[in-house]
Amino acid sequence: MAAGEEEQSREYLRRHRLPELLHRLGALLLFHRPERPREFLIQVLERVKAGRRAEGEYPFLMDEANVDAMFSLLDVLGQGYIRPVQYREALKTLGLSTEDLELEDDVNITLDVFKEGMKKKMLESWSV
Repeated sequence: MAAGEEEQSREYLRRHRLPELLHRLGALLLFHRPERPREFLIQVLERVKAGRRAEGEYPFLMDEANVDAMFSLLDVLGQGYIRPVQYREALKTLGLSTEDLELEDDVNITLDVFKEGMKKKMLESWSV
């Protein structure tokens, strides 16, 4: 493949955010480990399509109980909040973007803020 074609291929992948989509699909496969992975992926993509048309919900890797558990693990002292650096690391761990986060380092992230932010970032991750 010529250098120009390779660059065009990279641009195509980036423009359509295909690496992110494949990462999400792979994570869902590993989390659910369905007996019929191809059918599972088709169902997930149908849910994404329906979610984009506002006819259903996007598939999420984590449910509310998982998000609660993650927050509890981060809030080791049980203070009811975590620091922005912990929030960013949690998002990164899940493969979610932290680019547009505008948080001062002295802000406290409560469970409600954490849940809302996680939900928003998960929705954004499907906007490919």
